[in-house]
Amino acid sequence: MGCSNKKIGPKLCQCIGLLLLLTTPVHGAEPTKIAISNFATEGLTGWEEKRFSGKTEYQLVKEDNATVLKATSRAAASGLFKKKHIDLQQTPYLNWRWRVDKPLHSLDEKTKSGDDYGARIYVVIDGGLFFWNTKAINYVWASAIPTGESWPNAFAGKSAMMLALRSSTDQAATWYQEKRNVYADLKEFFGPETRYIDAVAIMTDTDNSGQQTTAYYGDILFTSD
Repeated sequence: MGCSNKKIGPKLCQCIGLLLLLTTPVHGAEPTKIAISNFATEGLTGWEEKRFSGKTEYQLVKEDNATVLKATSRAAASGLFKKKHIDLQQTPYLNWRWRVDKPLHSLDEKTKSGDDYGARIYVVIDGGLFFWNTKAINYVWASAIPTGESWPNAFAGKSAMMLALRSSTDQAATWYQEKRNVYADLKEFFGPETRYIDAVAIMTDTDNSGQQTTAYYGDILFTSD
């Protein structure tokens, strides 16, 4: 739109031009990113350990010129978690890559004796003093349950929902890139809209089945799209 109309006046014309500039969408803008991990530069700073049964070994290693987290579990279950308050209305998408070199086998993951996973990443809503209000979604690499299926955790019930993103049909020793809309997943599993999460956790566990496995995790981040 030009400003050839002399009745508008030069100052008003400038204001209109500025307003149009501010309200015009910026195409190709970079999405907002919030890093949960940056293993190459920060290592495991900010990550804390939680032991359930024995100790899963976690160490940073180099894979294809990238620093990743290696997890080795021998009939053990311990995880790493990082407290991070995330506004899901701003950055709803959780992004990461992972790999399992030796998938678990012959497990019924819906039972306590089969509640083991070659790899899992989960998001946590802290219930604070009211611990029974704590909720979580576990994105897991299952062994028997098909990809896409969800179910309540065998120990925690419906307060911790499991979702199989990978299963026995996926290739072992192969990296897979994942992206989940956590905002939408929380609404689907728990009903009311949840705006914030309070922590992200990683765990490779084999304590219930007594098996062994090795998994790898790449950097984890939230994005706006």
